[in-house]
Amino acid sequence: MGAIRGLLPYPRSFLGLLLCCFTFVALPLVAALAYSAWSTERLAEQSRNAVFSASQAARASRSLVNRIASIDRLAQQLAVLQDPSVLADYERVHKTFRTVADELSLLPLEGAQLSALARTVEQERALHELITAEPRRRLAVPEVAAMTGEISDNAYEVLAISYLVADREVARLRADAEAVQLRLGLLIVLSTALALGIALALTRYIARPISGLDAAIRQLGSADLSRPITVRGPEDLRTLGERLDWLRTRLSAVELEKNRFLRHLSHELKTPLTALREGAELLNDEVAGPLAPPQRQVVSIMRQNSVKLQRLIEDLLDYQRAVHAASSLSPRPVRLDSLVAEAAGAHQLAMQAKGQRLVLELEKLSVEADPEKLRSIVDNLVGNAVKFTPAGGTVAVSAQAREGLAVIDVIDSGPGVPQDERDAIFNSFFRGRAKASGRVEGTGLGLAIAREFTEAHGGRIKVVPGTQGAHFQVTLPRKAARRIAEAA
Repeated sequence: MGAIRGLLPYPRSFLGLLLCCFTFVALPLVAALAYSAWSTERLAEQSRNAVFSASQAARASRSLVNRIASIDRLAQQLAVLQDPSVLADYERVHKTFRTVADELSLLPLEGAQLSALARTVEQERALHELITAEPRRRLAVPEVAAMTGEISDNAYEVLAISYLVADREVARLRADAEAVQLRLGLLIVLSTALALGIALALTRYIARPISGLDAAIRQLGSADLSRPITVRGPEDLRTLGERLDWLRTRLSAVELEKNRFLRHLSHELKTPLTALREGAELLNDEVAGPLAPPQRQVVSIMRQNSVKLQRLIEDLLDYQRAVHAASSLSPRPVRLDSLVAEAAGAHQLAMQAKGQRLVLELEKLSVEADPEKLRSIVDNLVGNAVKFTPAGGTVAVSAQAREGLAVIDVIDSGPGVPQDERDAIFNSFFRGRAKASGRVEGTGLGLAIAREFTEAHGGRIKVVPGTQGAHFQVTLPRKAARRIAEAA
């Protein structure tokens, strides 16, 4: 393939590339077609020559037989009558006999055919010498009759020459046709194999710039903006690669601006927030003087809300990082049962503080996934269950293989998810209505992050109705699945 790339530079356009490759693939087929046409024309020419030779042989042999019959008749007349006019006729027939015999001898005859013709010619010559010998003498009728009888007998062999020539030409044509058919069959097989081989060799040559574009788009989709994009190929595809690289630089600039904005926002928000918290702490410690009960209540509200505001700012930044991380998965084989047990076990202290019980039902199975993102999914679901499950409740976590998929179920004994909130609960910052056990504080980002990571793996997360508490189910493919944005 490297030799092909060196010998065949890319044309100016992708259409020109396709046309060039089509021409290379078509060359063996066109050559086979040209050879077939030439072989057919050659076979047709041989057929015409064979028909001509057969017709010439038939005409000459019939003419020779006719001359033999005339010689037989005239020779017997000369044996009885010494008529000069009959002798003249005999001379004329003799000359035409020699001419026809010479024509027959020029045809492509075999040895037996040439022998029969030569014997007939020799017998006719002996008869002619006998009749025209000097001095003239009276011919013996029995002798002439015997000689003409032998010539007449050979006339049948001479007549068979035409049939033999025709049969031989037909046999030769049949053999030539079979040979041509065999050669054309082999040529079709070889040319088709060669065309397929060239097509397979050129497929990679054609697909190389397309693969470059695909790799560039995947690079952009995975948020890898550090490496420059270079597409090799026809000029129009190279231009498209340059535009993708321009898009990469623009996205990189936008990403830098966004990160700079988030850093500045975090700094600008945290600086006055820190001052507020420190002021609230100083007031709460009565550094500026003793506080009356109503004042202490106001200071307590300020402290609580400043802490809440700081946590919201940190969660917002964490969510932005999680959304960015969802587009850059690093899947590898992971033991799902071990990962779920580890993620759920991290909440044991919080569950013990509330007197809750953890139930694990884990089937041994492996999946191809990003372990950190998968751990975050389980951590958010279990953390959400612990948060909404009342004291003394139960959180059940299971992992099993089902119809070629990996299914994770997290079920708690809390108040459950209302019917009208099941679609919106995975939205960012959605916190739902107050529950019977009291309002639970939270930013509403945990389930949103779990959904982002689940969909990044090609799976889906949903609320399963019909249970007493909340039942969240995550379905993941056992094999790594590409995101739609990466596969586009």
